[in-house]
Amino acid sequence: MWRRMPGAEYGRVTEIIAGLSMSPLEILALLGAVALVVARWLPPAARPRVTIVAGAVLLLSAIVLSVAGIRWQMLPVLAGAASTVPFALSPLLRRRTGRPAWRARWWLALPGSVACVGLIATGPVAAWAFPVPVFPEPSGGFAVGTRVVQWTDPHRPETFTADPDDLRTVVVQLWYPAQQSPAGTRRAQYLGRTEHEARTVSEALARGVGLPGFLVDGVPRAHTRSVFGAPVAGGGERFPVVLFSPGSGGVRTQNTAWAEELASHGYVVAALDHPYDSAAVVLDDGRTITTETASTGDPGKDDELAAGWTAVRAADLSFVLTQLDALGRGEIAGPLTGRLDTGRVAVTGHSMGGAAALQAARQDRRFDAVIDLDGYPHGPTSPSLGRPTLALTQAITPGTDPRYLPRLTEALKSSTATSYRLTIPGAAHLTFMDGPLYLPPVPSIVGSLGRTESPRVVAAATLAFLDATLRAKPGDLAGVLPAYGTLSVHHPDNSH
Repeated sequence: MWRRMPGAEYGRVTEIIAGLSMSPLEILALLGAVALVVARWLPPAARPRVTIVAGAVLLLSAIVLSVAGIRWQMLPVLAGAASTVPFALSPLLRRRTGRPAWRARWWLALPGSVACVGLIATGPVAAWAFPVPVFPEPSGGFAVGTRVVQWTDPHRPETFTADPDDLRTVVVQLWYPAQQSPAGTRRAQYLGRTEHEARTVSEALARGVGLPGFLVDGVPRAHTRSVFGAPVAGGGERFPVVLFSPGSGGVRTQNTAWAEELASHGYVVAALDHPYDSAAVVLDDGRTITTETASTGDPGKDDELAAGWTAVRAADLSFVLTQLDALGRGEIAGPLTGRLDTGRVAVTGHSMGGAAALQAARQDRRFDAVIDLDGYPHGPTSPSLGRPTLALTQAITPGTDPRYLPRLTEALKSSTATSYRLTIPGAAHLTFMDGPLYLPPVPSIVGSLGRTESPRVVAAATLAFLDATLRAKPGDLAGVLPAYGTLSVHHPDNSH
């Protein structure tokens, strides 16, 4: 519906204003609609001028929005204005024809005016509840570039299909420290390499949670803070690597704000799509693979299924690390050749991706640190974790799975390295991804930290841990992390 048109003028009028959740053109249309209703109640001398100006502003705004593409949130605004137009223009037309102007009694006009204002007000409320996400400006010293690669593991058959010749393929998006791009350079599309891919993924995500796709149709219109294909930052520095696995049904881009913040501080983030688990994965040949994982309702069976899916994800993470190592050493050609330090690697994930990160670290000693973003530890608990681990969690409530905290605590306590659990006040499960940027600010859904604070807190705690574990920056994590929540520290169990 809202397609960014060629030319800088359209870029300006359709750019969403953070906080207002509307573009300048939408705000003009809104003001015109309100003024058209209010004109009825102005003194007779001012009424015609205000009606004409408000009508002209509304009409011109609506025409340009129709060309650029009208968001569904603007439909109540236009409907309220359309209901007002006959009553606003009738006195003007009668006067021009010499007939006496007719106006409804105030006690008849007031309910209609209130109803129209209420309908118009629905527009900005809907835009606030379901906005086009505005991504925070990364705070680090690097600009951020991004690119997408697709790799096939020649040693692993695809277990989700019956074709014995089908090999496991993953799609990976990289965010990396980049050179500053010229002013006005188009920023990367959110959710996909193209708008078509972004819409495909957005519709699949909406179906996965049972929402009509139009409610979140602002999400694929968003642009992030990174630039596709931007040149890697100069200087020859080798950057630590952070691998990321999304939640169940999630996609590689679901933590873009977090990834861009890390990249701006000198990390390369590699986020995975897991085909047949992620909501939608668009392959290089144009095929789209949608999710085939679904719970059965039987707790025992679901635990078994989740453990199997987690194992596939863990194997995907190890395979991608192998590919990144080859890329860093020049065995795979690419702009990041020679710039990846795969001797300093963290594995991370959200929800089921967090469980996969824990499993990958147990099985693959190349991972130096682990971050679990509110993920229940599916799968076996042995061997014990032997790497520093940070688990970020929401507050544990009576509605939380009662097995979650004991299971997570068991995994952290049995580690042979110091581990940390940081409970972030006001967080919900979706606080740990991009959800707060575009979902309704309902505390039970996205927490109560807000659209600005949610990504900041999660990224800041993550960076503190990564800087200490991968870069050996001086400082006491036990003293730094409590700035972001309630900290529990688990020191190594010497019996292991």
